Amino acid sequence: MKTQKLLSYVRRAVDDYNMIEEGDKIAVGVSGGKDSIAMLYALAEMRRFYPKKYDIEAITVSLGLGNPDYSSIQKLCDELGVHYTVVDTQIGEIVFEGRKEENPCSLCAKMRKGALNNAADDLSCNKVALGHNKNDVIETFLMSLIFEGRISCFSPVSFLERKKLYSIRPLIYVQEYEAKSFANSLDTQIVKNPCPASGNTKRQEIKELILSLNKTYPNLSQKIFGAITRCLPDWNLNNGRGDFNA
Repeated sequence: MKTQKLLSYVRRAVDDYNMIEEGDKIAVGVSGGKDSIAMLYALAEMRRFYPKKYDIEAITVSLGLGNPDYSSIQKLCDELGVHYTVVDTQIGEIVFEGRKEENPCSLCAKMRKGALNNAADDLSCNKVALGHNKNDVIETFLMSLIFEGRISCFSPVSFLERKKLYSIRPLIYVQEYEAKSFANSLDTQIVKNPCPASGNTKRQEIKELILSLNKTYPNLSQKIFGAITRCLPDWNLNNGRGDFNA
């Protein structure tokens, strides 16, 4: 995926949902995976030409599992002119050793988000950018439907009243393989996910289900994404465009 295409998708999402305003200071959550690296690069580059001036801070929440090497992320941040912070936590120990959670993803996600929000607040940021891509949108929608029996998905923009922080998701029009392709084109080492549950989660089940269904029903993922953007209140642009082929 070329830089221009990535930037066009990100800018479109930002414009469609008013994700960035003049003077924003945005904390970019950087796990070190493909999505967060692509998002960091795009938001850093967009500062050069986006009409509303903003600044960013890169933040990694370390789970305290293994010995991940974030030096390549630091190098990328230096090249992009972005201040980088690593927040050390014991989230992994709490989730997998202390609580011994059978389904650890929900608790881990809440704790990581909490640590990221606290760091963003400490750095005087008013927004937090999360690296959910287009596939994540579809998967989350189906997980909610199948496992919880409700029609919902995370919002492109949401507000945390307690922290006075907005969460934005600039990659919602970028497909997973596109983010991976772009991240691989950079001279930046992807940080391997140290989570013991990686690859053995409910999300992975849904990911495999979607792959199977797409073989039988071509373009199904795009149809689901279109339904989300047209029907869910937080996603409906109300502009009559009906063009969601990103």
